Amino acid sequence: MRRVTKAVIPVAGLGTRVLPASKAIPKEMMPVVDKPVIQHVVEEAVAAGIKDIVLVTRSGKASVEDHFDCHYELEAELERKGKTSILEAVRNIIPADVSISAVRQHKALGLGHAVLCASPIIGDEDFAVLLPDMLINSHGLPKADLTAMVEAYQDSGHGQIMVEPVPMEHVDRYGVVDCEGVSISAGQSADIARMVEKPPVDEAPSNLTINGRYILPARIMELLKDTKPGAGGEIQLTDAMADYLSEGNLQAFHMSGKTYDCGNKAGYLQANVVYGLQHAETAESLKAFIKELDL
Repeated sequence: MRRVTKAVIPVAGLGTRVLPASKAIPKEMMPVVDKPVIQHVVEEAVAAGIKDIVLVTRSGKASVEDHFDCHYELEAELERKGKTSILEAVRNIIPADVSISAVRQHKALGLGHAVLCASPIIGDEDFAVLLPDMLINSHGLPKADLTAMVEAYQDSGHGQIMVEPVPMEHVDRYGVVDCEGVSISAGQSADIARMVEKPPVDEAPSNLTINGRYILPARIMELLKDTKPGAGGEIQLTDAMADYLSEGNLQAFHMSGKTYDCGNKAGYLQANVVYGLQHAETAESLKAFIKELDL
């Protein structure tokens, strides 16, 4: 059985959409309830069977790496005070069999370039890419969406791109997949004929938008080496995937949950409300607070 055990998480972005909050704090370290966004994403990857996580980072992002390291002084103080539950939460951020490494993206040359920076660690293996400002909420589902997408990859042998339907009038904000009219139900996959970046509403081939989760064949790394700068003068992952379609299959995986874009202020606030209502420690008080609001 084919397996994917490595993931690339690009964390080198400037977080301009959430300034001034991200001026001194990496956007990936902004908390959603009691965990930074990046921890939610790493936990999602680990739950899907990922064992090796590569953070693509830059200067000023040391706190992202530090978060997954040991903090001996803090742990000793929590142990001295008998705060066992908090101590366990700090110690067990990642399982012992999961490794997190970091590589630098020295220039902001696009998502495709960020992924390519991880190639020495990924090697010739198929790999996942998870964008750290997109949270995929699978609460209440039998299986998390990324886990289900990994299984779809294992069953089909084809790379998978997670997609989510949006109102047709909003498709011009996203990358859109063209499955040539094939209807995909939640939890299912279909072959992608092409991908269109931010198409005009009247030209969009579907309302299925790419939402920041990918399982990609190793060949993508080779294609990225030859990918020329595209939109915005940057090396785009979408361009390499489009090139791959001329030689192999990629499939759109229709997610079942809900995406929250924590890279913008509204999405970040929505995520905190939703995750807060799902958290055992905060659900009841937050629910009561919302009922009291004069909206």
